Order: sequence, then structure tokens, then C-alpha cells
Amino acid sequence: MSDILHSPVVDGIDIWNRDDMEPRIREILDRTVRDRAKGPYAAKTDEEVIAMLTRYFTAEGLEAVAISDVFRLAGGASKEQFAFTLRHGEDETGERLVLRMDPLEAISQTCRGREAQIHQAFVDILPVASVRSVDADGEILGQPAIILGFVLGVTEPTQGTGHGFSGIGTRYDDWSAKLTPQFIDALAQVHRFDWRAADLSFYAAPQPGTRQAAIWQVNWWSQVWWDGVVQPVALLTYVERWLRENAPVCEHPVMTHSDLRLGNFMFEEPSGKFTAVLDWELAHIGDFHEDIAWAIQRLFGTWTEDGDFLVCGLIPRGDFFRAYEDASGNRIDPVKLRYYEVLNAYKCAVIDLGQAMRAATQSNNHQDIILTWLGSAGAVFLEQLVTLIREA
Repeated sequence: MSDILHSPVVDGIDIWNRDDMEPRIREILDRTVRDRAKGPYAAKTDEEVIAMLTRYFTAEGLEAVAISDVFRLAGGASKEQFAFTLRHGEDETGERLVLRMDPLEAISQTCRGREAQIHQAFVDILPVASVRSVDADGEILGQPAIILGFVLGVTEPTQGTGHGFSGIGTRYDDWSAKLTPQFIDALAQVHRFDWRAADLSFYAAPQPGTRQAAIWQVNWWSQVWWDGVVQPVALLTYVERWLRENAPVCEHPVMTHSDLRLGNFMFEEPSGKFTAVLDWELAHIGDFHEDIAWAIQRLFGTWTEDGDFLVCGLIPRGDFFRAYEDASGNRIDPVKLRYYEVLNAYKCAVIDLGQAMRAATQSNNHQDIILTWLGSAGAVFLEQLVTLIREA
């Protein structure tokens, strides 16, 4: 191990420098550890949400603020989410909005300021919810939060077979012809986005032509693991080493969504037109192979009766690759793709076996039952890691 830890630096990137990560990500991870002692965390009541929002919008300068029709949204193992109506002053109609706020700990620790900036950057490029307001560090609301415009739509067809949770395991069947082109186009649009021209002050970019894009991700998720580990898992230590030693060069960093699967799109029925791309909280500047590898995970796909795998329940893997390359102009490198398949499986194992379990055992999340259940899913990703590395 000592020979590895003191291996020569190639391309200026030290693969064992754990401090080499985006500054804002470092702040968020440090804050998570620091704030653990504030727990336990209890789910917010409607009355508490009304009081928080009234205080917040009054501090913004609005008069006669009235918050009504508060409704907790389903899901949210990562964030607490509420729909509500805001009225103020002479406004009788009101504005329907969504509050997304951080519990003390969640399955992924991210930044609401980054989420707001990426929404604003893509507002004229892809269908995204508008940003009404953001309290990036919880200075007024008391916990980090973002307030978005309410968007109508569904994440899976209301009629049909093969329904899943959050798009996982959903069969889209006849809907595929409507949804696939939009899904491919969204990937291409994200990766073509000119991040250099956007206001992304909460972000940093890895050095092009180096391994930094990969190492930043390894450092991010290995730090999550070592900060949150409840029960050591030897395989994850080995995989971290493999990821460092095999980190590929990223010639041209692009914007990546990092959770771009069909369960994170909303669409109209019956047209199938996308109304929103959701969950941008993990977005960062990196290697486009990371998004492609995420989309093709077995967890997010389904199989036909003939045993063919459909990416996100939509399209065969080979057809998906060809369609993406045609739409984006990027060429998929199979070696880099396999690397990011390993990285994504590692990330999921860290979330399930590390961060989720830590948040649950310390009662620092409002959905500790779901988080505990996720611990059992970690074995799925450990098996995937063994298979992927053997085949690499």
C-alpha cells in the first residue's frame, strides 16, 4: 500500500489526495458531520411549514403573507418536499410552489444553491421548474431549502403494466416511441450546454486533459463513505483503490446531471410531452460517460419477454448508444464507460450501506424506515461491483 500512496503524480493529479474536490462539496460534507449532533430530526408538520414560509417571505419583503393548501409530496428520502400556495398583498389567486429542504442527513448531501443555479441555467434549454427563491445555507428558514414553481405531469403512465418506484422497473411499452427521443435529446442538451458562459458560482470545473474529473467524484463519494460508515465493507475499500488507480482522463469536461433516468422526468398524458427534468441536485461538471453509465444501470431498466434489456425501460442498449452519439456528437469509449459503471455502482453502495444507514441510526432523517430498507439494497450493488471489475 505504501508504494501506491507514494506513486508518482501523472498529469499533475495526485490520485490519493483526498482533499482534491470541489470546494462547495467539501463545505457540504463537513457541515453534515458537524451538524449530526443536532439530531434527532423530526418530519415537519404542516403548521411548522406554514410558519417557516411565512417568516421567509416576510423577510423577503412581501406583505400580508398567507400560506395555504400545504401538501407533503411523496418520496423525498433525500429531501423533505411540500407543495403549497403563496398569497400576499392584493394577490387573490396565489402562486402554487414547491418547497424542497434538507433534513439533517439524507441519502445524498448536496447544495440547494447549486440546484438553484443549474435550474436557472437550463430554464431556456430544457423543461425545468422555475426557481422562486433559495436559502442555500438555511439562514432564514433554519435549514437549506429551495422553492420552485409547481409543475404538472406524471413520472410514469397512470395506465399500463409494470409500474415501479421512482421510475425503477417501470415498463413504458407503447409510450417508448414518445418518450425515447426526448430522453436522448435531454442527455445531449445537458452535455452540449456551455457551462463556461453560465452563472455557476457554486460550481468548480476539473482540469481538462487530466484525471481530475474522475478523482473529484471518487473523493466526494469515498468521503461520504468514511464519514458515514456504520459497518466496514472490505469490498468498498478495494473498489475505491481500483477507482483511483484506473481513473481515466477527461479531455473535455461537460455538465452532467448525474441522475438522468426516466424516473426523473415528468410528462403530460396523453401527449407524452416532457414538462420537467427533475432532481438536479447531484449535477456537476465532469465526464459525459458518467451520465451514460448511470442511465444504463440494470436497476433503472427492464427486460422484454425475449430477454433483451431496455435502458430505462425504453430502448435496447446498443440502440441507445447509437442514438445518443448521433444526437450529441460524442463518441462513447467502452473503457471509460465501464469505469463509470463501476463508479456509479460504488456511489449507490455508499449511499445504501453508508449514508442511508448513518442517517437512520442517528434518527437524522424523516424517513428512517425507508433508509433502513435501502441498507438491504446495498448487496445488489456489491454484486454488481464484483461483476463489473471482473469484466473490466
